[in-house]
Order: sequence, then C-alpha cells, then structure tokens
Amino acid sequence: MDDYDLVVIGAGGAGLAAAVSGAQEGLRVLVLESEDEVGGSTQLSAGMLTASATSVQAGLGVADSPSAMYQHYMDLNQWRVLPGPVKAFCAESGPVLEWLLELGVEIPARQSGNAHMPGLTRAGVEDVWRGHVPKDQGYGLVQTLDRARRRLGADLALGSRADDLVVENGAVRGVVVGGERVSAGTVVVACGGLAQDPVLRERFFPDTRIAGENLFVVAAPGSRGDHIGFAERNGLALFGQGWGLLLVTAEFQRMHHWQSGFPPVSRIHVDRAGIRCMDEDAPYAVSPGILADNGGFVWAVFDESARTGLPNGYADWTPDRVLEEAEKGVVRRADTLTGLAECIEVPAANLTASVHRFNTLLPAGHDEDFLRHETLAAKRVDPHLEPIHSGPFYAVRMLPAELVCTHAGLRIDGAARVQDTAGRTVPGLYAAGEAAGGVLGQRYVGGGNSVAHAVVFGYIAGKQAAKERR
Repeated sequence: MDDYDLVVIGAGGAGLAAAVSGAQEGLRVLVLESEDEVGGSTQLSAGMLTASATSVQAGLGVADSPSAMYQHYMDLNQWRVLPGPVKAFCAESGPVLEWLLELGVEIPARQSGNAHMPGLTRAGVEDVWRGHVPKDQGYGLVQTLDRARRRLGADLALGSRADDLVVENGAVRGVVVGGERVSAGTVVVACGGLAQDPVLRERFFPDTRIAGENLFVVAAPGSRGDHIGFAERNGLALFGQGWGLLLVTAEFQRMHHWQSGFPPVSRIHVDRAGIRCMDEDAPYAVSPGILADNGGFVWAVFDESARTGLPNGYADWTPDRVLEEAEKGVVRRADTLTGLAECIEVPAANLTASVHRFNTLLPAGHDEDFLRHETLAAKRVDPHLEPIHSGPFYAVRMLPAELVCTHAGLRIDGAARVQDTAGRTVPGLYAAGEAAGGVLGQRYVGGGNSVAHAVVFGYIAGKQAAKERR
C-alpha cells in the first residue's frame, strides 16, 4: 500500500488548492514545503484572481463568459500558448472562484479601484472586468486554503524539499525527500517558478538581463526551479521558455511597489531621443514590451512640485528619498529642462517640446496622443494632472527590473497532466502554478492571472488525481 494517495510538492496557492481538492475527494494527502511556512509567492501577492462568469461579476451586472475570456486570452498571446490548457483555465476559473467563496474567501460584489481594495477591478489588459480582489489579499487566500487543508486532514511537512520523483515503468510512484522514498499513487508538482535561481533565470528568462544590476526578485524564496531538475532527470517536456512577468520600476527601487511607493502621477516617459513614447500608466502586463521597443528603458521626467507632493511612509518614492538619490546622481536633476536634457543626453528641443505637449493635454484632462486619461480614470485617478513646470526638474530611468514570476514549466494538458518529451501523458504526474507550462505566456493577461492559474490548476490536479486513483 502506498504511503499516500497524493503527494503535493509545494504549499503555495497551487499546492494548497491541490491538497484541498484532493482531500475533498477522500484522498490521503501529504504536502511537502521546502520553506518553514506555507504560502509561497501567493502569500506575497495581492491574491487577485482573474475569472469569468462569476457571481461577483453577475452582482455588478458584468456580462462575461469562458468563451469570451478564452478568445481574448489567446489573441493577446498571439495563440502561442497551448489552447487545451487555456480553454480549461477559462472554463474552470469561475467555478473555482465559487469554490473559494464556499471555503470562506471573501470577495464582495462591489467595484474596486485597485489591486488592494476587495471587490471586482479592471486589473490590466482584460477586455471586461475580471480581477477579483479578496479580503486580506494573498495572505487571506492562503490562510483560507490552509484552514481547509487542516480541516480535511491533509498532512503538511514543512522544511521538506523534494529531491526527485520516483518513476517506475514510465509512471510516477512517489517522491524522494531527504534521501527517503515516499510512495504515492499520484504527485502534483507545485513548487513555484525559477525566479530565485540566477543560472536558471539566465537560461529560461534571458530578458532579466536587461535591468542588469538593478534587477530584483519579489517571488518567494522557494522559487528555485526544482521542476526544471525533475524535467531534465526524467525526460519531461517543458513549455514557456523566455516568458515571465517583469514590472517596470525606477532604477533605485528594490522592493515591490507596496513597500516602494509610486512615482508622481504628473510625469512624462520619454525615449532616448527625448520624445514621449507611451501611456505612463499602461498596464504592467504590456509596459515591458513598450520599453523593449524604445531601447530597453525610458526616462521618467517630473518636477519639484511632483517630488514634494509624494507621500511619506514608503521606502523609495518619498520626497526625501528622491532627493537622496538625486544627490547620488542616480536620479538626474537640473534647474531647467535644457539642463536636464543635457544630463540624460537627449536633444533639449525634443524634451522641451514633449513636456510642453504634456502640459497642453493632461492638465485639461485629455490625452489625445496616448489616451492616458482613460487609464487614469479606470484607476479612479483624476486625469486633470498638474503641469510639469516648476524647477528643479528630475529624470530617472525606468526599467523592467522587478521579477515577479516565471512561465517556463512542465508542459501540461487541460487536465493538468504532465507530458514527457515524446508528447505522452505521464501516469500519476500533475503540475500547477508556475511549475506548469502552457497557459502563462509572453503577455500577462490581466492582474490575477498567475494566482488564478495556480489555484485553478491546483484544483484541477487534485480532482484528476482522485479520478485516476479510482
């Protein structure tokens, strides 16, 4: 007899969802977690979940369907992701959100202005509002799942990092932990991504080189790419190389915006020629691509009034911190726009004209060049911005420097089953979250894409494991 029916590697959102759904089906479950607490990257997130056709949407009169979500998802990723898993993700996103609500996750049927206000929000590049923000963020989501795990009697082993899979006659029959075998009829790999391993980052997400020494990682410490080792030792297929989520941040930031704060609203992003090149509030899902089209970075330009208007209480974007970085020369500063243009080596005529154009548009509340007034309004920010006119003036490089998650994972089908390099389904093996490849693509489809992907495929994997055992 096996030690367990199901062993789950990882106790983040994906792993806990797999454990709970499997335990609800009567499986004897063990969850292995390499760190000393549950949660993984999900616990560090806003906990937002992208989902379609939910009771929360219905309560606000938002018409949506899995088919609409699927079409948008595939189109945004140029059909380079796997249709089968994406179709399953879109179809199950709503039912899994209702499952979470039944477990005790609180998402009120009200409009939310951002990723930190419980309710339904426009989270990024989705065609309708699909961002479901839970009360107490990612921490609350994890705690709800872990309470359900304990209530259902699924075992948890903290500080237990899986060494490898046990494979017999082409089927997975357990895991090796600390040199000891734990036998199981099914295994779910949900150990997170590879963001914390520099060597694997270089191989599987080379765009992380762009920011150079300014790169910083906000993924959980356990995101060490263990699934890559499982794949290479056992002939498993990988999918999603070169893809992940990088957020655009100032070069002096080293923490997530929750701690760092936000740049001034009244600012302009200019390219290496000093010309405004983007909506400064473009969704984070697509802004790294805009930067890539403009040489890898842009300059954020703002004035003294914007600097002194920054709120205190954050680590980076505060009046004093910006001044400190200006003294170091990281933030460039000059008394005039002409002088600032010289500091950042752009044509003064271009920078001056770009700022003048901004000052004729945004203070009037309408941006006919990049339609920024629409993205500001969606965030419940008054689009009538202050002009950029009071010296001294400042400029700082904005880079794709904040690494949130990686998308290279074990190739799965719509039932979360892992495939080998010959395209065959591996009996007994499932994957979810960042360790699963096929759904998370080059374009991040709306806020909550990664968390929802983790929980949905964790849920699917637990259910499928029970089906396979039966």
